[in-house]
Amino acid sequence: MSEHRRKPPQPGGGGRAAARRGAPGGQPPGRRAAPRDATGSPSDGYGPTGASTGGERPPGGRAEARRAAQRGGRRRAAEGPGAGGGGGRGGGRRAGGPAGAPGPGRGRGRGAPVKKRFIDYPRAGKFGWRHWVPSWRLVTGLFIGFLGSLMAIAGIAYAMVDVPDIAKTARAQNNVYYWADGSEMVATGGEANLNRQIIRYEDIPASMRNAIVSAENKTFWTDKGVDPMGVSRALVNMARGGETQGGSTITQQYVKNALLDDQSQTISRKFKELFISIKVGAQVSKQEILANYLNSAYYGRGAYGIQAAARTYFGVDASKLDASQTAFLAAILKGPTYYDPAGATSIDPSATQEANTKRATDRWGWILDQEVKDGHLKASTRATYKEFPKLQGPRSNHQLSGQVGYLVDLAKAYVINNDIVSADKLQQGGYEIHTTFDKKKVGELEDSIKKVEKEKIDPKKRPDTDKYVQFGGATVSPKTGAIQAIYGGEDATKHFTDNADATGAQVGSTFKPFVLAAAMRDGVRDPEGQATQTPDERTIVSPQSMYSGKNKLKIKQYDGSVWTNEEGKEWLQTNDGGDSLGAPPDYKITLRKAMEQSVNSAYVQLGMDVGLDKVKQSVLDAGIKENSLASSAFPSFSIGTSDPSAIRMASAYGTFAASGKQREPYSVTKVESKGDLLWKHEDKAKQAYDSNVANNVTDVLEDVVKSGTGTPAKLPDRQVAGKTGTTDGNKSAWFVGYTPQLSTAISMYRMDDNEKSKERKFLEMYGTGGEEKIHGASFPAQIWHDYMTKALKGTQPEKFEPAEEIGEVVGSAPKPSDSPSVSDSPSTSDSPSPTETEPSEPPSETPDPTDTCKGQWWGCSDAGQDGGTDAGQDGGSTTSPPPGTDDGGDDRGGENAGNDAGNDNGGGIFG
Repeated sequence: MSEHRRKPPQPGGGGRAAARRGAPGGQPPGRRAAPRDATGSPSDGYGPTGASTGGERPPGGRAEARRAAQRGGRRRAAEGPGAGGGGGRGGGRRAGGPAGAPGPGRGRGRGAPVKKRFIDYPRAGKFGWRHWVPSWRLVTGLFIGFLGSLMAIAGIAYAMVDVPDIAKTARAQNNVYYWADGSEMVATGGEANLNRQIIRYEDIPASMRNAIVSAENKTFWTDKGVDPMGVSRALVNMARGGETQGGSTITQQYVKNALLDDQSQTISRKFKELFISIKVGAQVSKQEILANYLNSAYYGRGAYGIQAAARTYFGVDASKLDASQTAFLAAILKGPTYYDPAGATSIDPSATQEANTKRATDRWGWILDQEVKDGHLKASTRATYKEFPKLQGPRSNHQLSGQVGYLVDLAKAYVINNDIVSADKLQQGGYEIHTTFDKKKVGELEDSIKKVEKEKIDPKKRPDTDKYVQFGGATVSPKTGAIQAIYGGEDATKHFTDNADATGAQVGSTFKPFVLAAAMRDGVRDPEGQATQTPDERTIVSPQSMYSGKNKLKIKQYDGSVWTNEEGKEWLQTNDGGDSLGAPPDYKITLRKAMEQSVNSAYVQLGMDVGLDKVKQSVLDAGIKENSLASSAFPSFSIGTSDPSAIRMASAYGTFAASGKQREPYSVTKVESKGDLLWKHEDKAKQAYDSNVANNVTDVLEDVVKSGTGTPAKLPDRQVAGKTGTTDGNKSAWFVGYTPQLSTAISMYRMDDNEKSKERKFLEMYGTGGEEKIHGASFPAQIWHDYMTKALKGTQPEKFEPAEEIGEVVGSAPKPSDSPSVSDSPSTSDSPSPTETEPSEPPSETPDPTDTCKGQWWGCSDAGQDGGTDAGQDGGSTTSPPPGTDDGGDDRGGENAGNDAGNDNGGGIFG
């Protein structure tokens, strides 16, 4: 035997350290060479379980041992005794015991000790879903930390905010309005309110204090100044992008008023408001909070504070207010725009006088009842307040008298409705608003209207016909859309409705140019009524096309059938005075002549042939707002049952003057604040009509002024185009005309603005001004002529763009007749006498024989005044007026069968 004995087999695990410890005789560790007679592979000494098979440990040194230990530490030694790696979940680089004995070792196995972390997440030593679930210690710690952070932030925020200074809170700055030339028009909205002052709590009547507490914050005297639930709702709503909400307590509302420099509806501002409210609730007495709120709140009409409100609405000091008056002031704090009985349609069309009066009355009564319920008012005292308190007029500021108040309202509405500055911020003041208004033209328009009123209108002499006469007017630049002048009424501090912006007065035959424009742009469907075309087949018409001017004409559909209403009744269209116009026996007349003499039957049938949907679109394209339009389901739509404002009519005619380019009318050129430019107007024109269509309309309307119903509007050495309009029952009259530089609309009507009835009616103008009947060619055209003569003085005359031939001449020529013109009026004779609508001056041009009554011009036309503009539907049993129209029976002969109060849609410039 060799003197060297083989080493006995080593235990099955433990690595190099174990091998050293297990060496016989305690020999020191070290690398040993393989026996010289070894013939097998180094790996042959290891069986399937990793145990030695009788040879020495395979070579590889420390690195190999380390790798083997690591492999064993990563896996469980599940094969039983002899598995390497220290047994069980041990393993690693060193083993702690014999093979198969459990021991942690120093390897990377799962049994290795875990180093503790400050935040144990994801959780060490846990497997599966438990690895990701935080421990209760972690959750509790985070919650406590979060609360602590919030408290720290709240403490810092509380320390940083200050209690509002009432002297600063109650003060607002002026808004300065400028004329178009840059000179100052008026400074208003802030310190211009000379009756603004802060009063003591003791000087505020107890009824006012009780009213506001009962109306807005019943727990005011006991709460801590904030409503946590209300704040939470507001924050959640804003986070969702919903409507913003204000503070629900009086303290919070006062703080909101105090934040004059920041009225943004943001979460950060809400938090700021919350902390200030908490601080105010903790440091300021309830009496002082209530007084500060009532002294800083906005009550409408430019009044900040209870003292200013008392003077504005009732003309007394706040200390003199009774319980009924204070209940109203508490009601109006809900929102002056919607609770001021004077209305605010310039800001919101829904804020009408009628709607606001109802809202204010209902809330006034509710507040009084709440005071009784809360024990603040005796039931016997409440019973004495049966009628709504009487208020002063909405304007008492002398700076807003005359036309200035209307101008300021118009500019203010433009700024708000175009989202340039919010209503709340504008009320706080500090803005410089540059307008389009020409001071000279505004004065000239007012002078021209006042002149006619002074010379012609005499309410004392003719109270039944001249009382309640109203005028409205507006001038717009066709080239820019700028509103250069308006006439809103006699005085903005006495008459509160702006007659230039929204009247409800029907426009009559001034609508006909839009029908002609539609016929030349969109064409007509089967002009002969023979159903030879489908609705999609259309013929563009020429102004020389022939239509019937017969009185009591049966209006037909495009397929040739007679139009009937929902009751099956036919529509018989009448002309002014019951006259048939045109060459007998068919009474064919060109559309040009029918426009000159304002023949209703021809244009009502033309509208049906074009399609009333196309006519409506033509009107909208010209710039008229849809909410001022009457129903287009009735044939009379084509002759002006709608009620646009004077501003919109001037602007729409300006579209024709600008060769079809439509521009929105505007009243503000730029807005500045503290020297910074916030907004500036930009010209945005759109091509509403082909230029030749618009130019042909202008060409036809020139003939209306040269030789038709608009001759009183002629201007020397200038081209003028225009149209007269008068409505059924003679309840409104218009003249709308233009030159290349200016487009102006003048309206006239009678309506009692002082009536308390919610259904105010337009009154007839038969006999007004000593005239048998008011036409568009009478006072409106005279005013237009006088004003435009002055407004254009010193400017070079300009010419309209020439019109080129357009469309086809549709309609058969008139058949020859041996007899003169035949009238459908009751009286017939071989030599008819002049009608009551004989022209005020002879026509300047010889009429086309084909368009006249065989030379009997004076017997069948109404040149010089509104001729055919006043014919509505026939009053006989075969005709049914459209819903809402006046079917009185004795007012027929008017143009539109119009309703008493127009369309009642407002028709303001901003809709």
